[in-house]
Amino acid sequence: MAQGRDSAGKAMAFGLALLFLMLLHSELAESAVYTVGNPNGWTFNTVSWPKGKSFHAGDVLLFKYNPSVHNVVAVNAAGYNGCTTPKGSKIYKSGNDRITLAKGPNYFICNFVGHCQAGMKVLVNAA
Repeated sequence: MAQGRDSAGKAMAFGLALLFLMLLHSELAESAVYTVGNPNGWTFNTVSWPKGKSFHAGDVLLFKYNPSVHNVVAVNAAGYNGCTTPKGSKIYKSGNDRITLAKGPNYFICNFVGHCQAGMKVLVNAA
């Protein structure tokens, strides 16, 4: 009889583990990946890129660019509006950056001289 209880316990543990994996998978499956910019990737005049798209917290922005001539900087509203890099801003330099969106406004610029001013910036609002 003890073996029957042991088998039932193992079956319950397996069932709970399976349920957990299904929940985890369904949550991960809901996030989307968006490549920022035009077919050439992260470049000038990307300000209007988010128009018509619906973003959610957990979605991923993929920034593809030549790292010798561009970068991606996660900034605050002041940095975005003024094309400046506030102290402590995260600077990405790989040329293939994957950034997970937080809920609310997410601001990104290229801080190479003149690039942000030429429209190499993007604001994404995530629900």
